Formats: sequence, C-alpha cells, structure tokens
Amino acid sequence: QVQLVESGGGLVQAGGSLRLSCAASGSILRLDTMGWYRQAPGKQRELVADMSRSDNTNYADSVKGRFTISRDNAKTMVYLQMNSLKVEDTAVYYCNVNRYGVMYWGKGTLVTVSS
Repeated sequence: QVQLVESGGGLVQAGGSLRLSCAASGSILRLDTMGWYRQAPGKQRELVADMSRSDNTNYADSVKGRFTISRDNAKTMVYLQMNSLKVEDTAVYYCNVNRYGVMYWGKGTLVTVSS
C-alpha cells in the first residue's frame, strides 16, 4: 500500500502562485508515474500534470506554461508549482501515483482562486 498526503492548498488571488506538495509513504519502492489531478465542483476529475519515473512530463492544455510538476531525487515526493492562477483553477487537487499498475490517491487539498 502507498499512502499519499498533499499539502500547500489554500486561498489565493487571481494571478498569484501556490506550490502543492505530495509525500508518499508505505510501499514506496518503485513508484512509477506520479501526478496531480483536480476536480472542480460539478465537474469530473481531470489530469493536471504527471511525471514519469524517467522525468517525462505531461500537462493539461489549460495549465501549460503556468504550472510545473517536479519530483525529488528519491522519487517519493511530487510537487506542483502553480503560477498565474485563474479563478477556473479552483478545485480540489489530488495527488496520484502508479505503482505496478495500481493507482493510489491522496485525500486532496483545496485550492481556491478568488477574483
């Protein structure tokens, strides 16, 4: 089992920045792709960004150029630097990791962007 704990969410004005962090614990040997998803009220959960173990990245079109995903050298933490935040970025952000084909999720952290 892998446990994921997110932190760094909060309230920010449009145009501001936040940095989300996610720490993995438990069976952390050989974590593959780690990433961030988000779910806004009334909408489906969507991929924001992910990063493979070989550091290949993938971003949603809506965040390209504004958000940056990164991992630590031990590959047990993943970060999401969010700049130029927009009201439409408001959502619960979930950390996700794939380990041997099994997906694990954190409980989420709320990001609220005010106008």
